[in-house]
Amino acid sequence: MADRRRFLKTTLQGGLALGTSLGMATALPARIADAATGPGQTGPDQTPLPYPTDALEPLIDARTMDIHYTKHAAAYAKNLKDALAAEKLAPDTTMERLLPTISQHSEKMRNNAGGHYNHELFWRCMTPNGPQEPNGTLLQAILSDIGPIATFRQRFTEAAMSRFGSGWAWLYRDTQGKLKIGSTPNQDNPLMDLSPLRGTPLLGLDVWEHAYYLKYQNRRAEYVDNWFKLVNWTFVAQRFDASA
Repeated sequence: MADRRRFLKTTLQGGLALGTSLGMATALPARIADAATGPGQTGPDQTPLPYPTDALEPLIDARTMDIHYTKHAAAYAKNLKDALAAEKLAPDTTMERLLPTISQHSEKMRNNAGGHYNHELFWRCMTPNGPQEPNGTLLQAILSDIGPIATFRQRFTEAAMSRFGSGWAWLYRDTQGKLKIGSTPNQDNPLMDLSPLRGTPLLGLDVWEHAYYLKYQNRRAEYVDNWFKLVNWTFVAQRFDASA
């Protein structure tokens, strides 16, 4: 009987340990998902969207999100991997390592590395339930370097609206540590040594037509205005703090 009790106790302890281990394993994807929304290195693989494709409705429609992610962004990731192989770079090269020396590489590498990085950032710059305005150290830096939030929005909107054709609008921290607003053509960004904007991108807005045309057609101003309601200021603040 005593042997049986010892056996049951040992089995129960083992089961509890296994259960804890399995619980940790089950929780791991959630932690990975949380980490993926914060600052970090951008590898060549697409990461999952941090929300369902319909989560940003009605401001960004599910069909646009699906096509944008599974077609446009997926093509950048695939072509980037092809370029890495063709130019004999490590298949796990991060964009933060590659983009500052992008002038040493092909046009294909520039377009697709930029496109991949920009989109990986773009998804996480949006959230369906975030604060409507920045706060904390990020807010203080915006007030100091750019001006009141109304001024920030006006200048960011001007950057997005004045970009002729396709490109991006950015809030970035320049090499002197100051916050700046600007725009780049095509899939360029402030990490690139070819860009007139140099620094760490904190917030990026895609103003290529495929990002909004199904819903907004030619009404880019309406798209930009509604996009401000989706900005993930918590994520932007994390990037700001990590860039110090």
